[in-house]
Amino acid sequence: MKFLLITLITHLPDPVTGQRRSTTDRFREVVDTAVLAEELGFDGYGVGERHERPFISSSPPVVLSNIAARTSTIRLFTAVTTLSLLDPVRAYEDYATLDHLSDGRLELIIGKGNGAAQAQLFHVTADDQWDRNREGYELFRRLWREEKVTWSGTYRPSLTEAETWPRPLQQPIRVWHGSATSRESVDLAARHGDPIFSANVTNPIEPYADLIRHYRERWVHYGHDPADALVGAGTAGFYVARTSQEAVERYRPIFDARLAAFRRLGVPPVFHTLSDAIERSSMLVGSPQQIIDKVLRYHEQFGHEVIHLQADHDGLTDKQHRESLELFQAEVAPVLRREIPSRPFRAPVTAVATA
Repeated sequence: MKFLLITLITHLPDPVTGQRRSTTDRFREVVDTAVLAEELGFDGYGVGERHERPFISSSPPVVLSNIAARTSTIRLFTAVTTLSLLDPVRAYEDYATLDHLSDGRLELIIGKGNGAAQAQLFHVTADDQWDRNREGYELFRRLWREEKVTWSGTYRPSLTEAETWPRPLQQPIRVWHGSATSRESVDLAARHGDPIFSANVTNPIEPYADLIRHYRERWVHYGHDPADALVGAGTAGFYVARTSQEAVERYRPIFDARLAAFRRLGVPPVFHTLSDAIERSSMLVGSPQQIIDKVLRYHEQFGHEVIHLQADHDGLTDKQHRESLELFQAEVAPVLRREIPSRPFRAPVTAVATA
């Protein structure tokens, strides 16, 4: 199994101290955590894209470029690139540039996105966001592979023998399709032979397992070898400690703050207590053995090879945050890597060239 840390770069008061970092310090924390992730042996680090409060993750390629300059081996993920909102040509230019700056360490997760701000800022609505995502991806895919593209569509001006620069370093790049509920997204992934990344955050396991089963069915329908299907999955929260009692005690104020935030936003929570969330959600809070057992239980349903953990401190001190990640890498990751075989990520291009 492979392990990513992912952040959506929320900008909220610390749920324990009530203090909020400045915007500048919050960005620095994100980059520093990516450096730590590489130091501790995580396989990837992801930065989301959101365009409304409480997130400040509106420009993933800029943040990932800074991370690329501070790291050398860890894979860099977008989580997700909202192609429904972006001009595919401009998105291609940004990410082809980042592909070079990162020595070919870029991995894209695309999705249609969500949130009320999409309609306000970009005039993208629930009625057209899926079609925009599909059209944007199919053009983006061609731009990455072809030196000259002639194309016409609905949502941007047509192209005639268009050249885009720079040409990418990775040819082709792997593109994951992120999905929480959308069968259209997993069908698009299956059609093109691409992997999917299940959000697996808000609800119990059943709807996500159903979506992954649908992906595998469509994968076969489009003529692909079932053994080639690749699945990643998210988690709803993370903290590992030596004992379950210590983990629950330390994570409780973080969970309570999350419930309070849901109430302020008028969002009904799915899990009303921490014990229920630990039992029925994808949240990984507990001792090393509890974390191992839960991931293996989810793997029985998902067959996933990649998993993401929460990258942010989220109420933990720097020391607590680091100790939890270190404990995960020392006692959880080795067991899961052994029990769940996974295909390797591509090595950095410079590492291959100098080997």
